[in-house]
Amino acid sequence: MSVPSPVQIKEANAHLAAVHRRVSELERRLAAAENTVREQAESLIRKDEQLRAATQEITEAKDREITFLHEKLCSSEETIQKFQCIIKEKDGLILQLRHRSQILNNICKSRPLLDSMLSYIAEAERLGSVAGGGDTVMSMSITDGLAHSNCSSNRLVNHKDFSLSEDDIDEQDLDETMFGTTV
Repeated sequence: MSVPSPVQIKEANAHLAAVHRRVSELERRLAAAENTVREQAESLIRKDEQLRAATQEITEAKDREITFLHEKLCSSEETIQKFQCIIKEKDGLILQLRHRSQILNNICKSRPLLDSMLSYIAEAERLGSVAGGGDTVMSMSITDGLAHSNCSSNRLVNHKDFSLSEDDIDEQDLDETMFGTTV
């Protein structure tokens, strides 16, 4: 082997020094890059933990809100059921009152006939019974009264349970308009 010349040695030493500098530079850059990557990894880990905590918090808040809304929904459904029961009761009451109103309207429409019939009965009672034919006279008087009032005797059958009190009999002498407003 031949011995290298001093120029070659110098060039080789310069080359080695340049390679050494380059390696040192690359190692420094590698260390800096590793520090940057490590810092970024730690930052990502912290952010991931923060995001997990935030996600957990949001999930718990969502679950609480769902529970609250479910309870509110159940409460609303119970209230709706109560209102539906009340509506059924009120509808039944309305039907009863409507029927009673219809009965009162029928009574009001039949009032002149009943007043006329009661006056004939009172007249018959004042006259007293006639020996041997009192029932015939009274029934003829009622039949005549019904004929004059444009009513048939079969309408009376529908109102057989209706009777006037003594106050109503006393009020027969009052104005006709008062009868329409007092019922």
